[in-house]
Amino acid sequence: MANTNVNNDTLQVQIRFLTKQEQYAVPDFPLSVHTSIVPSELNTLVNELLKETTDIKHDIQFDFLVFSQFLRTSLSEHITEKNASTEEVINIEYVEKYPPPEPQDCLIHDDWVSAVAVCEKWILTGCYDNSLHIWTSKGKHHLVIPGHTSPIKAVAWISLNTDTATFVSASQDQTAIIWDWNITENSLDCVHVCRGHERGLEAVSVNYDKSLIATGAWDTMLKIWSIYENEDGESTSKRLKSEHGKTRVPKRTMKGHKEAISGIVWSDKTEIITSSWDHTMKVWDSELGGVKHELAGNKSFFDIDYSPLCRAIVAASADKHIRLYDPRSTEGTLVKTIFTSHTQWVQSVRWSIVDENLFISGAYDNDMKLWDTRSPKAPLFDLSGHEDKVLCCNWSNPKFMVSGGADNTTLHFVCCFLVDVTTLETKTK
Repeated sequence: MANTNVNNDTLQVQIRFLTKQEQYAVPDFPLSVHTSIVPSELNTLVNELLKETTDIKHDIQFDFLVFSQFLRTSLSEHITEKNASTEEVINIEYVEKYPPPEPQDCLIHDDWVSAVAVCEKWILTGCYDNSLHIWTSKGKHHLVIPGHTSPIKAVAWISLNTDTATFVSASQDQTAIIWDWNITENSLDCVHVCRGHERGLEAVSVNYDKSLIATGAWDTMLKIWSIYENEDGESTSKRLKSEHGKTRVPKRTMKGHKEAISGIVWSDKTEIITSSWDHTMKVWDSELGGVKHELAGNKSFFDIDYSPLCRAIVAASADKHIRLYDPRSTEGTLVKTIFTSHTQWVQSVRWSIVDENLFISGAYDNDMKLWDTRSPKAPLFDLSGHEDKVLCCNWSNPKFMVSGGADNTTLHFVCCFLVDVTTLETKTK
């Protein structure tokens, strides 16, 4: 039987090891350990049990969940923090530790990279020199796109197929432009210029059925625009030749924020969530045109993202923290977790699209970080490489993470793990 060195003067506690990764299952009978045990010692214990009871003979690195949160201290500190009892058997779930994402490419630009979006193998970037760029996931520069007259602050893909793609860019020149890219010919059309904001744009988001975009700006307004349908219902594609670059007006303008809108995300077919420098997030009904409810903070919000998997919001803030909100909570605080590790303003956050627990963040401390919602005290990994502020990040392709910064680069990290979407359990390659 595997054992740990136990000091007789140390308080004992009964634990039981559990895992959802069946290939690593060990007997689930209770074991007695000292409460001062730390994750590295638990890892040794599980590996000894694996070697005794399975064919696995090499050490595997595990993380340990105790009371639904990763153990990052001694077990006794964790138990005290959770105000839990040591009288009952404590279940400890173990999962294989995520391998670190590996740096892949550094995409060099002529100015700050302030916007990035990924769709399949294509990376779209926007810069402070007013230009857009398209790259392959292998790091090859494919296209440079002039058109805006001020820095690009946000980009989003709308659609992509074999031969064509559509995307939108939002700029401090007070416009959003909808672009149509012929991939085969590598040529671009400016389909529509969305005019209506009175100050520079900061955020853009595309709805779920790819029919609408929402923009937010320094004029504090939230505006909704049609992507494909004009007022008479005629599709954009039929009118491209005769109305190339036609100015588009918003379908709806919504007032409510008192300062700049910094982030936008559609949370369902008609619901939009925005963040603002005015210390609030607002949940909007895009059809009724009003605020459904408000989430108040104590500092300016710089970005938000919503996960349909866990139905929660992560918000980046000027106080260096990231907060997890449940927008549907009706009892107690809406802030469910605070994530602390960045040492400067957090500028950008993005959820994994396939794992309900994972998200990334980028900050003015030059770092991007990979987080697990079950480990609020420390990120899984610091993804270093930028030499200046991280201004944007994206994880729309689960296979790689991308960040852009004030060092004129876009960094591309390859994820060393795949996710089983049906079970939301991470499995290594």
